[in-house]
Amino acid sequence: MSLHRQVSSATLTLCRGDITEQDTEAIVNAANSTLLGGGGVDGAIHRAGGPSILEECRKFREQRGECPAGESVITGGGNLKARFVIHTVGPVWHGGGRGEDELLGNAYRNSLILAAAHHIRTIAFPSISTGAYGFPIDRASRIAFDTVSGFLKNDSPLEEVRFVVYSQEDYEVYAFLF
Repeated sequence: MSLHRQVSSATLTLCRGDITEQDTEAIVNAANSTLLGGGGVDGAIHRAGGPSILEECRKFREQRGECPAGESVITGGGNLKARFVIHTVGPVWHGGGRGEDELLGNAYRNSLILAAAHHIRTIAFPSISTGAYGFPIDRASRIAFDTVSGFLKNDSPLEEVRFVVYSQEDYEVYAFLF
């Protein structure tokens, strides 16, 4: 089950599924600032992608340190179908008064900028920060949708951006935006 919406020359897609199984050129990892794997989407991507992803993340850390909230880095896809993984750090929810909305928008935007810089045409996003980081999904989905749509309206080279959610409940929240 999936929904599609045209935004300029790109297709915005919503589907339920496993982000690690997407056949897009890149998938986005809802990473933590250490970039060394963790739980949820982050752990699943590191497990499915194999040790080469972790090794590239370690090299990044050695050169630049941790990745702050709102920022993104790119690695190869290891054993995944996707050629690339864009690791982005979403904000931890603290009630909305610490710039969480802006940081979440930056996480999506910076991931899209990296994708465009690497000539990536198709990319899949999970619902960033809505798991263990506690960002309310209704608010996060609106930020995700608005940020991605705004990016696509500005002559983006992207052909498809997918939102991949795992649960039916999350799907229904995102579906409201389509």
